[in-house]
Amino acid sequence: MTHYLADVADAWQESWDRQQEAYLPDREHRIATMLDALRAGQVEHPPRVLDLAGGTGTIALRTLARFPDAEVTVVDQDPVLLALAGAALEGRAEIVSADLGDPAWTAALPHRRYDAVLTATALHWLAPERLTTLYAEIREVLRPGGLFANADHMPDEGLPGLTKRLIATADTRRETRYATGAALSWRDWWSRVAADPRLAPLHAERQKIYPAEHGSAEWTPPAAWHLGALRAAGFTETGLLWRGGTDATVAAVR
Repeated sequence: MTHYLADVADAWQESWDRQQEAYLPDREHRIATMLDALRAGQVEHPPRVLDLAGGTGTIALRTLARFPDAEVTVVDQDPVLLALAGAALEGRAEIVSADLGDPAWTAALPHRRYDAVLTATALHWLAPERLTTLYAEIREVLRPGGLFANADHMPDEGLPGLTKRLIATADTRRETRYATGAALSWRDWWSRVAADPRLAPLHAERQKIYPAEHGSAEWTPPAAWHLGALRAAGFTETGLLWRGGTDATVAAVR
């Protein structure tokens, strides 16, 4: 059965990508490094991948482009983004609605074990104590030797002055793109969602889930914090997979 958003899925995906790339100019590179690490994991069967807090299915789509036979699950709580993911993936992935703030989120997964759990620019909405616990829960859904990778805002604590200048430069570049119409801001993108007749009901559901400003709980510790939390969660290997300015990807192996 054709998804009711199938005719606009590609356009919304492109719009989302452009909006996100205003924040993350190297977004594609950070995802590619995660998929490179997955390939290096020597999985002997089509990989089973969990796109955690996957939104519109950005990682899932790129995983399937690289590994067409992969079994992919997208988990998120946002009804708008999950609908767009379902339309774009067209039955090629399992779409799961679950709240990562609830320890019972793993019960909604269609598989007990995954070869990789990948996430990008999403977990900074969680409080420190919840993220610490989530890392242990992620370890439990990975097979032995499975990969976890988290790409997010992770400034280098040894470069506080340079970090401030890098952030200021990025902010100026982003505001210039907004002013010239090269990209939509986060707020403008969601305004367009709310104005779309087919997405407006889902947007109303979303506002009930996120009644406060979405960025109010943002928390971005350095990569060292994440690596310490992953080691405490019991991962056998932890390290930095990628670094780009004030962002980084931490990786861990069960």
